[in-house]
Amino acid sequence: MDAITGLIAFTLYLVSTLGLLLRLKGRAFFTQKPIAYLLLPGFAAVTLHSIVLYKNLIGINGFQFGFFEAASSVAMVISLLILLISIKRRTEILAIVILPIAAITLLTQSISPSSYMLPYDAPQGLKIHVLVSIIAYSLLGFAASMSIVLSLQNRMLHNHHPGGLMKKLPPLQVMEKLLFDFIFAGFIGLTLALLSGFVFLDDLFAQHLVHKTVLSIVAWLVFAILLVGRFTIGWRGRTAIRWTLSGFASLMLAYFGSKFVFEFIVMS
Repeated sequence: MDAITGLIAFTLYLVSTLGLLLRLKGRAFFTQKPIAYLLLPGFAAVTLHSIVLYKNLIGINGFQFGFFEAASSVAMVISLLILLISIKRRTEILAIVILPIAAITLLTQSISPSSYMLPYDAPQGLKIHVLVSIIAYSLLGFAASMSIVLSLQNRMLHNHHPGGLMKKLPPLQVMEKLLFDFIFAGFIGLTLALLSGFVFLDDLFAQHLVHKTVLSIVAWLVFAILLVGRFTIGWRGRTAIRWTLSGFASLMLAYFGSKFVFEFIVMS
């Protein structure tokens, strides 16, 4: 049953992606339809994705929360964010990129055995730390994907190509404001994740956690400097894009890089 549900979710992700892509290309049938019609399969996919993920997470002795489950969780949350925003904003291009990634993570999570278990009797603080971390990574991951679109917009403007794809995107100022709203929210989440880690985990600088901790702190510093630069100097454009991508790259290495090495290399 879970396999069928996952397959339906996978298909719906691709259906929504195809509809949005054809809308972006200006196909009459899809441009004449309200955007909600094209997003509906995506919302259904996220709902089914959450059901499959939940069932896969529940193990006999604890939560099965390995590398693939973590990637699937983050991709699902980012997909939900972009679908919600796309109702009011012209952010279809982000959905076209993110929804297939969510579909792939769902597929890999469904067919791959879990490589890590969080016991049911684990401290409540540890569970809170994991949950807050996922939310923070999702918000900052969404911000990183937005910064890539902003980079594309900036390049088009500098090359004097204001038409075509540019008309399909929100104004640059709107995109930048949205970007920093998500960076700020993600930064708060990352701060809480780090604080909960220091409070509830025995030793964040233990051998198997030190790389994750150091890289997470580096990411926190990068986003902190970016936000200070934004609100004091007015950083925007390419500067904001570089700092956003640098911070998220450090965060990706901190969580998924460390998780991959620990679960598939050290523990193998």
